[in-house]
Amino acid sequence: MTPLADTPATRRRVRARWRDTDTVFRYAVRAAAALVVVVLVATAVFLVAQAWPALRHYGILSFLSSDRWAPSEATTTARHPNPYGIVQFVYGTAVTSLIAMVLAVPVAVAVSLYLTEVAPGWLRKPLSGLVDLLAAIPSVVYGFWGIFALIPAVRPAGVWLSRTLGSAPGIGPVFAGPFFGVSYLVAGLVLAIMILPIITAICREVFATVPTADKESALALGATRWEMLRMAVLPRSRSGITGAAVLGLGRAVGETIAVTMVIGNSVLSITKSILGPGATMSSVIANEFTESTEPFHLQSLMVVGAWLLVIALIVNTVGKLIVRRTGEDIA
Repeated sequence: MTPLADTPATRRRVRARWRDTDTVFRYAVRAAAALVVVVLVATAVFLVAQAWPALRHYGILSFLSSDRWAPSEATTTARHPNPYGIVQFVYGTAVTSLIAMVLAVPVAVAVSLYLTEVAPGWLRKPLSGLVDLLAAIPSVVYGFWGIFALIPAVRPAGVWLSRTLGSAPGIGPVFAGPFFGVSYLVAGLVLAIMILPIITAICREVFATVPTADKESALALGATRWEMLRMAVLPRSRSGITGAAVLGLGRAVGETIAVTMVIGNSVLSITKSILGPGATMSSVIANEFTESTEPFHLQSLMVVGAWLLVIALIVNTVGKLIVRRTGEDIA
């Protein structure tokens, strides 16, 4: 085959062809980026449109003014106090997510530091794979494990806590009856295990990007391994750890099946003890979606979904601001 002659006309045709390819690629990535925004906006519009009959009948903010969920008291004949209060679901989502973050973030950071800085080479890769495999376990399996393994294991500790610290805020009293196990605490424990691989994977990548010169300099100055990690690795990784925690929080806020199976699904009012049963915004939707026969019941569940979307957006926005501020402080 005779090669193309290296003439000005040939070079112009090649440059024009590459310019066309760059143009196609530029528009393709723009379309992909725009698709994300379109999907988000379409989801929000759909939820608001489906929830609008209930929002118009009861008022937009009335759902956040009560913690009483009583679909049987709904009626379409006259305007009256909203029987679809969702404060208890917002509270349950916040409590379970907080428990999960308090338990998962320190463990994830410690595991990541061990895998990147302490573990021997022959153990690092298989252990990392095992941690990553936790993310591949289906949510329903976590739910079954929580019911048949975690609840029996936690029940003695819960009974002891309710008896010894029953007057402490957030611990007790639980409710009129013994501690059965289904509770905010067990739901938070399950969520902590579910978000652990996400936070660990991101922290591991963040720790691996810390310059080797910084770590070696700290060791050369006489620092111990812990002092090197505290002075050279953790400060440079602060924004990455924050970002990993925000992503884990986003997963915890929206988790449905596993939480529904272990939280108890008490929708009547707020249970102030972490040892008591409750419900989250996602669990009430999963439980009652197929049984929404009362007036405005289905539309009120759509309202719960819309507020859940708003909370998720707020969490991610605040997280991004924190990451940006932390990165500027480190720089």
